[in-house]
Amino acid sequence: MSGPSHDPSDYRERDAIPIRRALVSVSDKTGLVELATALAAAGVEIVSTGSTAKTIRDAAIPVTEVAEVTGFPESLDGRVRTLHPAIHAGLLADLRLASHESELAELGIAPFELVVSNLYPFVETVASGAAVNDVIEQIDIGGPALVRASAKNHANVAIVTSPSSYPQVLKALTLGGTTLAQRQRLAGEAFAHTAAYDTAVAAYFAANVGIKNPVVEPVETPAEISTSSITEFPHTLTYEVELSTGLRYGENSQQQAALYVEPAGHGIAQATQLQGKEMSYNNYVDADAALRAAYDFDEPAVAIIKHANPCGIAVARGTGDPIASAHARAHACDPVSAYGGVIAANRTLTLEAAESIKDIFTEVIVAPAFEPAALELLASKKNLRLLQLPAGYGRSDTEFRQISGGALVQTPDTYVDFSSDAWTLVAGPEADDATRADLEFAWRAVRAVKSNAILLAKDGASVGVGMGQVNRVDSCGLAVSRAADRAIGSVAASDAFFPFADGLEILLEAGVRAIVQPGGSIRDEEVIAAAQDAGATMYFTGERHFFH
Repeated sequence: MSGPSHDPSDYRERDAIPIRRALVSVSDKTGLVELATALAAAGVEIVSTGSTAKTIRDAAIPVTEVAEVTGFPESLDGRVRTLHPAIHAGLLADLRLASHESELAELGIAPFELVVSNLYPFVETVASGAAVNDVIEQIDIGGPALVRASAKNHANVAIVTSPSSYPQVLKALTLGGTTLAQRQRLAGEAFAHTAAYDTAVAAYFAANVGIKNPVVEPVETPAEISTSSITEFPHTLTYEVELSTGLRYGENSQQQAALYVEPAGHGIAQATQLQGKEMSYNNYVDADAALRAAYDFDEPAVAIIKHANPCGIAVARGTGDPIASAHARAHACDPVSAYGGVIAANRTLTLEAAESIKDIFTEVIVAPAFEPAALELLASKKNLRLLQLPAGYGRSDTEFRQISGGALVQTPDTYVDFSSDAWTLVAGPEADDATRADLEFAWRAVRAVKSNAILLAKDGASVGVGMGQVNRVDSCGLAVSRAADRAIGSVAASDAFFPFADGLEILLEAGVRAIVQPGGSIRDEEVIAAAQDAGATMYFTGERHFFH
């Protein structure tokens, strides 16, 4: 062991420690003035630097500049500020030891009981697409040193790295100081904070600076999968999220749950809840799935989701209100399943749409905006959750799923630059414009269905959905059963190939007139022959859309 060692009897126990001197240096200024006001009112000396000190001073709150403590000016564009013995001795002195206490007094250095520090916005700067030099400039040096020193010395110093912890500080001011248990908890959060920060920096360097990771060589893939490119993944993946709020429970009542948010995210996690009961874990899962489905379309569209599967998906038709039209058509697909579902719209939710929804039991409605009249109407539904998406809503560039011992990472399945021009006609006559439009709709919509997935569509709306079955025959049967007579004259999309003709035959017998599917089965000829015998049109896409 290279560090110093002391006899356990040398240590004096310290639990509650009054806050007399605080070092405050933050990038995120949220709640800073309120915190500084409370500290000053409690007689705490605030030591600060840079923009933090300016913010405090501009609020007419007394503040001591770090340069006054160190006798050394901020220099090199602020790169050198707090890295000085006069600061770090006050952070690292273990006042449980009489020797440290006396030595600190001999040096004429006052200890800190509180450090408030959060780091430069490195992750946010990377997300903004900034140039490499600008990103590197956001690598914090002094901040992590302050945080680590204070966390190490948590027996004597409370370290706060997030504005969400400020209420703890304010309460401690009224209770005679921070407790040891509190400081231990804050120290753990601080080490996690710097660890995530360092991992983000390392990942950025691995991907963007110096020698990059080698390109992954393509592997042999099944015939049904079309691989256009191999994406380079970093050696180390960093995913930094911050605790937003606790949830009532997880998927089930015996499971705890919480919502974490990406600092620079623009997704469902950043949505503003306008009314309704607290969101649940399942509410968020279903709302995200609904948005994924609705935003697969450029036209005004509505998706109704339950248990992460669509009850109905539709685009607008006619000359009336487009979102009202899309909702009515989506609801008609499966009104029984839509009971207690989640609705997502890719346009402003209008009064007319709200009028069509208000008498249907719905858990959540999520949209980019709500007409004031729609909000007024839905206000009577006190438990109905209304979520407004953040400006610039969009999905992440990567998706990952935790598995035991690790994680799976992939690029998202999207319809960017979608075109059916590359489809191959393998049976029947070329589809007319209306039929092709329905096939394109069905192919976009089937991606929202849990595999094995079959979706029947007519006139830009789903009419039957078969989802989540372990064989495609059962999925076909479920889609046909739910569509009933509406299957006659509809089109069908399958997210993967038909391994045998039996699934396709169920669709053809129900009156499906055209099919789109990936192709690539060793029994493709058998499937094609079944379509030919029925006089049905069938296209191969060369790509599949599994969704698990």
